Amino acid sequence: MQIPYELILGWRYTRAGRATRRNGFISFISGVSMLGIALGVAALIIVLSVMNGFQKEVRDRMLGVISHIEVFAPGGAALPDVQKTLAEIKRNPQVTGAASFIAAQALLARGEDMKGTLVRGIDPALEGQVTDLAVQLKDTAFPRLVSGEFGVVLGGELARAMGVREGDTVTLIAPSGQVTPAGVVPRLKQMTVVGTFDSGHFEYDSALVLMHQDDAARIFRLEGPTGIRIKLKDLHQAREVAFELSRSLSGDLLIRDWTRQNRTWFAAVQLEKRMMFIILTLIVAVAAFNLVSTLVMTVTDKRADIAILRTLGASPKSIMGVFVVQGAMIGVIGTLSGLLLGLGIAFNIDVIVPALEQLLNASFLPKDIYLISRMPSEPQYADIMPIALISLALAFLATIYPSWRASRVNPAEALRYE
Repeated sequence: MQIPYELILGWRYTRAGRATRRNGFISFISGVSMLGIALGVAALIIVLSVMNGFQKEVRDRMLGVISHIEVFAPGGAALPDVQKTLAEIKRNPQVTGAASFIAAQALLARGEDMKGTLVRGIDPALEGQVTDLAVQLKDTAFPRLVSGEFGVVLGGELARAMGVREGDTVTLIAPSGQVTPAGVVPRLKQMTVVGTFDSGHFEYDSALVLMHQDDAARIFRLEGPTGIRIKLKDLHQAREVAFELSRSLSGDLLIRDWTRQNRTWFAAVQLEKRMMFIILTLIVAVAAFNLVSTLVMTVTDKRADIAILRTLGASPKSIMGVFVVQGAMIGVIGTLSGLLLGLGIAFNIDVIVPALEQLLNASFLPKDIYLISRMPSEPQYADIMPIALISLALAFLATIYPSWRASRVNPAEALRYE
């Protein structure tokens, strides 16, 4: 099959230019444009991959404490028929586990220290079906959560803030009081700390208190669980499954999936990721539009060649095609190089960053400041494909004007002084 001469000439102009001093400078500018595109694409891939990694790390730690979906009664009341609701939930094929719970707010006091807390009454035998944290505590703290003994498991940050350890006693103050001859006084209950946990998510480590479901019902005077927590096969299907449950469950129930519990945080991360994409795309755009100066100088240098080709019968369209091919080749090589470089660093960042820390004798993520001590990375196809397409599109757009100028060269004028 005969290859069009536009492709041959375009590729020759791309790799040529080192023979003479004048052409060598053009080749240098072409190489700088190619390098700029490669570095811009690589930077985009690395930054977005690291942001995806941090988002996944925080999400996984958060889902270690909360469930994929929560079903609960309005106003914090007890569910009217827990067993019926559980049976209806388990009919959904996406559901892998379900467990009832009691959610409430209270004050936790020890001496003069007092903290507002989120109290969660759980069934230790079923909690492992819905959270990863329960799997970690099933052999340590959870066996000590016995109905009637009023034991609590505190978040690590909460325990440290109050200065309590395993075996110490704390006072739980329920928000609704009890009526006495002296008036309404708050209900107080002495609780024993039977363990602590560290999920890696500060919001829960600093405020969450776990206790047996029966004990929580007695303290808050509830007739039963206030909600049911659900775990799914695919966490990304939580919103769709929540919508299906809203139509299939009987009774007046509220349903909330994990994306809505931290909606502000996820929205902020997505906005930040979008802005970083736009900012770093500008770097690729600057490098791509360096092709304009490269091709303009090439067209000026090749005026005699253009005139000879026109004299031999080449059409303006063919002349334009030659320089479009040259610019496109630079864009393709730069984009592919950037993809290889970016993906190579993104997939091996867990090796590269520790090596740099050892070389520079520095710590990029100190353990005493950040909850995550390693640099996470998760390259996603949904990010990489748009990056490559935008880079190629910008490179192609940058070739149009110089190529059009080349097609308008007058052969007689170009050969007058040759």
